[in-house]
Amino acid sequence: MPGLLDQFGEYLQRDRSVHPPAYTPQYKTSVLRSPKNALISLQNSLSEITGPAFSPDELGPLDNDLIMNYAKEGLPIGERIVVHGYVLDEFGRPVPNVLVEVWQANAGGRYRHKKDQYIAPIDPNFGGCGRMLTDANGYYFYRTIKPGPYPWRNRINDWRPAHIHYAISGSAWAQRLVTQMYFEGDPMIPQCPILQSIGNEESVRGLIAPLDRGAFIQLDSLAYRFDVVLRGARATLFENRIQGGGK
Repeated sequence: MPGLLDQFGEYLQRDRSVHPPAYTPQYKTSVLRSPKNALISLQNSLSEITGPAFSPDELGPLDNDLIMNYAKEGLPIGERIVVHGYVLDEFGRPVPNVLVEVWQANAGGRYRHKKDQYIAPIDPNFGGCGRMLTDANGYYFYRTIKPGPYPWRNRINDWRPAHIHYAISGSAWAQRLVTQMYFEGDPMIPQCPILQSIGNEESVRGLIAPLDRGAFIQLDSLAYRFDVVLRGARATLFENRIQGGGK
């Protein structure tokens, strides 16, 4: 049955010490959405160690090409990039057939969303959303436009660094991960209140994609490498809140 651990075993207990606290006042929205009571740790049941199975037939041919999948009367404006990497489990093993969903702002820092009122223009040829499946080796890749930074109403004149959002559906619900990827060399990373809530430097580095010169496309695109670890001591951090209540 897809998603079952070997011999129906449980996933290892998460290491809560490396994750940021759910209540982080400098990140204002965490104040209202953080739990008021201590979390309860539960044993895994069948509901946690199983998950949905995905088929390549469910995806379109341009789903992983954000440069082309919304283009109508031309190409989107901005720096063309390739992002690629591996999705691994808590023991460093590749996780095949994982659904990786991404969404982002355009090159000007604006999302195609009715509630985004930033003054940057909307790119008529860029939707900012894509999805793909990992292969048998846990590998994924996609093309896109590098997103721009944007202001947000956290503190006076706070800006978010350029980033891409990820939602990953592993082989079990216990491997579900929502996170963000940042870019190597961005000077705004140390100033971000969300990243400042992470007290572990190694965990912060795990959210930053380095340039991968070997994957550049000549006269076309730069490339970034972003590997994701689902759970375990080296897990890629969930979006600024403690993951789940169980193991």
